[in-house]
Amino acid sequence: MHDASVTEREPLSGAGAEFRTTGTLVDRAISLLEGCPTTSEIITANVLGLKHTRSIIADRLAVALLGSDPRVTRLANGMWSLLAPARPTPIRDCTFAVVDVETTGSRSGNGDRITEIAIVAVNGRSHQVVLDTLVNPQRSIPARVTSITNITQADVSTQPTFHEIADDVARELAGRVFTAHNASFDWGFVSREIRRARDVSLDGYRICTARLARNLIPGLKSRSLDSLARYFGIEIEHRHRAGGDAIAAAKLLIRLIELAEERGATSVEDLVGFRRSAGKRKRKRSAMPRSMEEI
Repeated sequence: MHDASVTEREPLSGAGAEFRTTGTLVDRAISLLEGCPTTSEIITANVLGLKHTRSIIADRLAVALLGSDPRVTRLANGMWSLLAPARPTPIRDCTFAVVDVETTGSRSGNGDRITEIAIVAVNGRSHQVVLDTLVNPQRSIPARVTSITNITQADVSTQPTFHEIADDVARELAGRVFTAHNASFDWGFVSREIRRARDVSLDGYRICTARLARNLIPGLKSRSLDSLARYFGIEIEHRHRAGGDAIAAAKLLIRLIELAEERGATSVEDLVGFRRSAGKRKRKRSAMPRSMEEI
């Protein structure tokens, strides 16, 4: 199942940085593996033309060739094998984690931190708030940000740091599809905070309700949360606060899934396909709002 999960990636050892592969060699290796699992020695002999190679050298060459290919896995006995194609995940069997964060600024990679986070679990047509908390960002909150969110330094000074709630966040995201309105913004902050707190990576599908709406409702001039809420008759309580925005985005997701299903979508992969189609027309913009109507 392709969903949001917290994983620690273990790199395959022995990869030679100087060995560069080509698409042709990888394709030949994939064709070889279509028959059955294969040893490193057979791969180097049939794909690279290097016969009678010592096992340790063959392993390093095979890792360099296939170690990062998502279609391939290495079995416990050391042989290489193609992964079985993943079965589509039915939408109705899936739970979505709708996330919203408030932050000190727009750049997660330049010192800005989370001041509030909310996660709403969506399954079918029901939704439930599973996490909603202020966060001590351990840095000052600019006045312009406070003017939008109404979150002050005093509000967060006695609240837990992200390091203290990281396990709770990871638990609520695990096994669920990460979803948000302008998802790259929320994903960027949450993934960086989790990496900082626990040295693990956030992985899996992510769905952006703004991009999904862009594809499903092409006639709308604005896909801001305010505009889409008005379109669907969704009331937003506590706008520009994590809990209020996450609940609104969860209700929006439910309505967008209904539209997607009317167009034939049956799986999470179909929803991701809608997102990618819309992404081709993406307009560059800042993730932080300049006004109350921008997001």
